[in-house]
Amino acid sequence: MPKMKTRKSAAKRYKVTGSGKVAYKKMGLRHILTKKSSKRKMNLRHAGILSDVEAKKAKTLLPYA
Repeated sequence: MPKMKTRKSAAKRYKVTGSGKVAYKKMGLRHILTKKSSKRKMNLRHAGILSDVEAKKAKTLLPYA
């Protein structure tokens, strides 16, 4: 049986942690940063964790993660 293909778009967006959770980079930290508060920018730095329902969908796109 051939190897399953990974959806490359999902592989670039998501990372599976050691405990099996799916992490992603939060949006809103690319440009127009002057009007955003320091607290808001600080919270956007940290990776977000997908909910269980969304993580299940993401894991189907990443068969070997």
